[in-house]
Amino acid sequence: MRIAFGTDDTTPVTNDMKADLAALGHEVMVVADPRRWAEAGRAVGEAVAGGRADVGIVFCFTGTGVSIAANKVPGVRAALCTDVETARDSRRWNDANVLALSLRTTTVELGRDIIDAFLDANPDGTEADQIALLP
Repeated sequence: MRIAFGTDDTTPVTNDMKADLAALGHEVMVVADPRRWAEAGRAVGEAVAGGRADVGIVFCFTGTGVSIAANKVPGVRAALCTDVETARDSRRWNDANVLALSLRTTTVELGRDIIDAFLDANPDGTEADQIALLP
């Protein structure tokens, strides 16, 4: 899978997540490392919306800023996730294509679990009519 990766700050968590994704065989495209949160979110969103990446993963201190920035890009459905079930369900029901994570609250172990759940889940189509209402 091609994954657009961005962060507004390089940390042990972001370094470990990039290494883990690559070790799993994913093509990690670092599009923002580090950049201001608005730029990081937009860069990841543009890579996904432009078809250069299948999904995106982006970090900032709270995760909120990068999710807002990514969601400004048409075609992006970024989800700020703090737990495994939300990550899984954001893909399943909302067809989220960008995962936003908080550098403040995400540990390496939690990050691995959230990212695994996000990448392993697939949209189930039950909410396709609602997704179609999005700009």
